[in-house]
Amino acid sequence: MKPVSELLKNQDRTLWHVHPEDSVFAALELLARFEVGALMVMDAGRLVGVFSERDYTRKVALQGRNSRETTVADIMSRQVLSVTPRTVVREAMRLMSERKIRHLPVLDGTTVLGMISIRDMLDDIIAEQDATIAQLESYIQT
Repeated sequence: MKPVSELLKNQDRTLWHVHPEDSVFAALELLARFEVGALMVMDAGRLVGVFSERDYTRKVALQGRNSRETTVADIMSRQVLSVTPRTVVREAMRLMSERKIRHLPVLDGTTVLGMISIRDMLDDIIAEQDATIAQLESYIQT
C-alpha cells in the first residue's frame, strides 16, 4: 500500500495556513485564492486547528455572524485528526470516511508536512487505475 507521503510529493510544498487571530473573511479570501476547501490554523509554527468551508457555513453564515468581525479561533475545528507520512492511503481514506471529513493534516511528530484532501486520494486512485488499464491493454495486445 502507498503511504500518504507519496501524495504529498504531488503537491505544492507551500503550507497554506491562517493564524487564529485572523478574521474569517481573510481566511475565506485565502480559500478562494488558493482554490482549496480548508486551511491549517497555525500558531507559533504549531498546528492548533483547521478552518474549512464547512466551519464557515455552519458557524458563521447559518448563525448570522459577521465574517469580518469573527476570528478564525472562534470557529475553527480544534479537535484535529491527523496522519503521519507513513500512514497508508487506505487507512487515511477510512478515517476520513468514518469521521466525515475531507481534509487531513500530515504531521511528522509536531512538524506539519502538509494536508491531504479526499480529492488528492481520488486523483491518485484514478491515476493508478489508468496505469493498470494501460498495462492490461498492452499485455492483451502482445
